[in-house]
Amino acid sequence: MKKTTFRLFHPILIFAMLLSACNLPSNNPEDIAATSAAATTQAALSATATLPATATAGSAPATLTPIPLPTNTSTPAPTATPTCPQAQFVTDVTIPDGTVMTPGQTFTKKWRIRNTGQCAWNGYTLVFDSGDSMSGPASQPIGVVNPGQEVDLEVNLTAPSTAGNYRGYWRIVSNANVLVPMLNGYQGRAFYVDIKVQAPPTATHTSAPAFAVTSVSFEVTGTCPNFHVKVSVTTNAAGTVKYKFVSQDGSSTSLTDLVFASAGTKIVEYDRYFGVPASSLWTDMYVDQPNNQQFGRATLTCP
Repeated sequence: MKKTTFRLFHPILIFAMLLSACNLPSNNPEDIAATSAAATTQAALSATATLPATATAGSAPATLTPIPLPTNTSTPAPTATPTCPQAQFVTDVTIPDGTVMTPGQTFTKKWRIRNTGQCAWNGYTLVFDSGDSMSGPASQPIGVVNPGQEVDLEVNLTAPSTAGNYRGYWRIVSNANVLVPMLNGYQGRAFYVDIKVQAPPTATHTSAPAFAVTSVSFEVTGTCPNFHVKVSVTTNAAGTVKYKFVSQDGSSTSLTDLVFASAGTKIVEYDRYFGVPASSLWTDMYVDQPNNQQFGRATLTCP
């Protein structure tokens, strides 16, 4: 019986020892790395398993609230600010700068102004600004002037009684009491009349004053297409005026003489045909002698 028991136990003991040897640590680096990787994987699985549950059995799934994307608010493109009001000095129609006057002489000063703004002038006023008023009005109304249109502004003035140089500045005021900027004007705001007053010659002084046309004014009558134009020409002394009429369409008349026996005003009349519907035409007098200057303006309109 004892021999039999010993023989059965011996093989079992040997098998158990072999199994224990498999679990003993090895000095082989590859075995150590494999063992470490396995341990890391096992730790990660254990950590995942222990995370708290986000939902319990039988509960409704969690609802995700979407975060709205930012919206771009479009800013309207800036629009150009209309230039209004704005004017431009074109020319001195009468009384060029430095015109010689006798003390107390009356005359009509006329400027040509263009509306260069983007709005019509309605209720605007010509006003005296500074300098020598020369007995002119404090203000004077201006008719309706559309954008791009030209207008002749005139005032009746009187030369001072004392010899010297005189200048008066004038401006345009809008119906909102705004001073209108003046392109090509004095300091970008005004236009002026400039004269030189000289005492009349004495008995020992036989030279006459320089002969010149001092003003020209137009009066238009008739209807489209036949118009009648009446022109008043004023000079400061005796002499002969050579003139012609020039028009916007490029046409002109021949030079004609107008003889003055003394200072004063003469009337010239002529007929003008203009038959273009919904249009307008202007006509000026060009004084070839003695002024070499374009005067006045008559506007013919066919509605």
